[in-house]
Amino acid sequence: MRCIACNKNLSDFESTRKSATSGEYLDLCNDCYFYTADDIATIDRDDLRTEADTTLESQEYEQDWNLGNDDSRE
Repeated sequence: MRCIACNKNLSDFESTRKSATSGEYLDLCNDCYFYTADDIATIDRDDLRTEADTTLESQEYEQDWNLGNDDSRE
């Protein structure tokens, strides 16, 4: 199965993530889901989560730096 936004292969954890409202599979990789996580309530299979599925925090900080959101330049 592949991510509907970026076409990456989905892990077992990613491919079983469902919308809590509709019950439909989201088919989003963790990187793409990160941007909608606050807006979509989900049902996740935590028994399928691996270490690779939990490494998003550093990507958020790197993205902020790349966008020039560094407060030290004021």
